[in-house]
Amino acid sequence: MSQTVPPLTLVSIVCPCFNEEDGLREFVQRIGQVMRGAGQPYEIVFVNDGSRDGTLALMHELAEAERNITVVNFSRNFGKEIALTAGLCHATGDAVIAIDADLQDPPALIPTFLERYREGYDVVYGRRIERQGDSWLKKTTAHGFYRVMRRLGPVPLPANVGDFRLMSRRAVSALLRLPEAHRFMKGLFAWVGFKSCAVDYVREPRFSGTSKWKYAQLLNLSIEGITSFTTVPLRLTTYLGFLIALFAFGGGAYYLIRTLLIGEDVQGFPTLFLTILLLGGVQLIALGVIGEYLGRIFNETKRRPLFLVDDIHWSEAGASRRKDRDAFLYGIPPVLPVDVQPRPQPAGETVLPLMGGAENRAR
Repeated sequence: MSQTVPPLTLVSIVCPCFNEEDGLREFVQRIGQVMRGAGQPYEIVFVNDGSRDGTLALMHELAEAERNITVVNFSRNFGKEIALTAGLCHATGDAVIAIDADLQDPPALIPTFLERYREGYDVVYGRRIERQGDSWLKKTTAHGFYRVMRRLGPVPLPANVGDFRLMSRRAVSALLRLPEAHRFMKGLFAWVGFKSCAVDYVREPRFSGTSKWKYAQLLNLSIEGITSFTTVPLRLTTYLGFLIALFAFGGGAYYLIRTLLIGEDVQGFPTLFLTILLLGGVQLIALGVIGEYLGRIFNETKRRPLFLVDDIHWSEAGASRRKDRDAFLYGIPPVLPVDVQPRPQPAGETVLPLMGGAENRAR
């Protein structure tokens, strides 16, 4: 790095939550121990993603006791990817750490993240070398998904890397410039780039409760990731169409020549039936792939806000560092507060202007 990294006056810990009542108090306690041990001022930004247990009430109780906790309460469940985006929108720190509340990603790793940040890295992500508590099926499907994304995607996804990471303020600002409604955050993290490094760790079992992710949801997230970052499935259907057409042309030529030379009639009802069935199946698959992309276009053109907030309880730091709170109620990417400066840039790199900066400042 060509310039000195500025000191971290505040670090934001962003944590999306859905029915995490059982482990939330332990999470806050561990984060506090780690951050106080590191001598680092911090805030916790909780996003309540439509929890149906006592998560929200416990969040407010902890916020009243700790005073450094921001609670963003959604109007309904919007999903983890959107909840994570909302947390980034409401974070006020010079660096932001995304972490889950289930304590599978160890808070004890945060001081190492901070050390790497001070060495000049804009993004420091945790890389799981072992996943305790995950089933064989989940590990296998996750490994297969990352292999597919590395082969198909324009930007390689680091293997065995989730949302647990530290990002500099300029990396967060760049991420919030991306306006798409379908947000596959692992892909967006990789897309914005910046100087990055990995920190290996063993992922522990959940502190309490069970995973809220079902296999159907994981499948939908995989489809979301593939259709968000590559058009290869569309291209593959084109190649498949050409291949079937070539096969059909060759088969037709063969039977025509055989009939002309030998005079044998083609007895082909079963063959005809199977051919029609094959072509019908391929056409339905192709229509399904096209439909996925059309559905994405339809949802993007509606330009609905990413999320709606029912209410916000700001931390003391967040209340003093936020310039315009009303913008965040509708999922509008934030403007940097006047007292939080972007990180100095390495030589030869350009400044990324904030999305809608001028418009938001005019509000």
